[in-house]
Amino acid sequence: YPGHACPILYAAWAEAGLFDVSELLKLRKLDSDLEGHPTPRLNFIDVATGSLGQGLGFTVCTAWLGMSAEGSIWEALSFASFYKLDNLVAVFDVNRLGQSDPAMLQHEMDVYEARLKAFGWNTYVVDGHDVEVLCKTLHDATTVKDKPTCILAKTFKGKGLPGIEDQMNWHGKPMGTKADELIKILKDNMSKEGPINLRPQTITATVPKSDISNIRFAEPLKYEMGQQVATRMAYGVALAKLGSSNDRVIALDGDTKNSTFSDKFRVAHPERFIECYIAEQNLVGVAIGCATRDRTVAFCSTFAAFFTRAFDQIRMGAISQTNVNFAGSHAGISIGEDGPSQMALEDLAMFRSIPGSTVFYPSDAVSCERAVELAANTPGVCFIRTSRPNVPIIYGNDEVFEAGKAKVVRRSDSDKVTVIGCCVTLVEAIRAADKLALDGINIRIIDPFTLKPLDRDTILSNAKETGGRIITVEDHYEWGGLGDAVAGALSEERNICIKKLAVREVPRSGKPAELMEKYGISANCIVKAVHSMLK
Repeated sequence: YPGHACPILYAAWAEAGLFDVSELLKLRKLDSDLEGHPTPRLNFIDVATGSLGQGLGFTVCTAWLGMSAEGSIWEALSFASFYKLDNLVAVFDVNRLGQSDPAMLQHEMDVYEARLKAFGWNTYVVDGHDVEVLCKTLHDATTVKDKPTCILAKTFKGKGLPGIEDQMNWHGKPMGTKADELIKILKDNMSKEGPINLRPQTITATVPKSDISNIRFAEPLKYEMGQQVATRMAYGVALAKLGSSNDRVIALDGDTKNSTFSDKFRVAHPERFIECYIAEQNLVGVAIGCATRDRTVAFCSTFAAFFTRAFDQIRMGAISQTNVNFAGSHAGISIGEDGPSQMALEDLAMFRSIPGSTVFYPSDAVSCERAVELAANTPGVCFIRTSRPNVPIIYGNDEVFEAGKAKVVRRSDSDKVTVIGCCVTLVEAIRAADKLALDGINIRIIDPFTLKPLDRDTILSNAKETGGRIITVEDHYEWGGLGDAVAGALSEERNICIKKLAVREVPRSGKPAELMEKYGISANCIVKAVHSMLK
């Protein structure tokens, strides 16, 4: 899992004949895929490197698939030991030095060994510069049963290079004027000069072909208009049905399966459910690993608030060109008494910021099931935001949904303001419309379905029909969510006025209705905002 050491990896593949050795001179150039840290733009790279500590999490998934708590390394160690992944070998390059200071334990190999054994790993301590010993140790690891293996390789950065070996301040730096001298030393130490006719063995194993295209529900939706169903429940129902349609669909959760309702998938398809426990960084890392090379269609769920601690893994997933689908439940203040630590109020901003992402925010069970179906067939990172409260079914079972296509939920020829909301705030908007109608004021209501891509055309055309007046209402902080998405999409349009209703401070515990009133996103607050815009 090389980062700055990638030139060695690139050179090895060049020697093996994958590309011409001359390509190595384009290292880090704009027109070269030989980047400063490897990415899947290269066909021999599964996941991007550079953000430290994520490699083991990406790898344990491979061991898990072959078989069938915080801090991402420690989470992965626990996972591998719990599942007895004896087909996994992790090599720790213990080279003593960090980037700006020596590492905390430096070369205290006994401490590393004790920690690995405490996690239940078979552990070897070796000289990382002795290739013969490394080969023997890798062979010995194949004989170990019911335990993963860790090879703790003691190494020295810049081994054998005068003034470089085991010295600070050489992290990621070119040799400059020392290059010719050091290259000569390396050549003098080589057992054979000239080109090495290195060729990898012919691959004889076959990988079963899998079809993960056009995954659809095998059975129709069966909801009734007005029926009260939480979108988190619909997520679980849809996921289980999708698993019946295609055996490459898998589900992962972080010990919240009875709240996210991914447990419905576990009951239906236990052999394809991965419980990652309370270790969200590893949860995301395992999901990304499972989805590499289109081996699986991975759905990864937990409370949406808890994905924030795995944001680095998620952004690295995007760099790795992952197609993982994330489902975050318990969105916003509408969860009620559990309090602000459990309330996802930053999640939309986080997932909208991921390049190439699709952000679904379904407003009822029908649209949520369709979001799951669409996500399974959508490339890139997908996020499905689900809510805790029951909400009424507002769409027919045969309603067609598309990413980037909004729904106009209520309209008349005399609408004065366009109100945009999702799920619980869409329900509040409908209630507000009923109240305003008693005063002779009609409003247009839009359900965006996806915040990214956002249906700019539908929003703009409806806004123009309502005097250019827009109110956005969201169960999310005011920064980076629905309001900002709409404002950004219409930022170059004249004669458009946008009023944002959102949570503007850290909330507190309370009943959902009380909280929505207090923090300005209830039906009453929408009514007041409409009157304010019409003054």
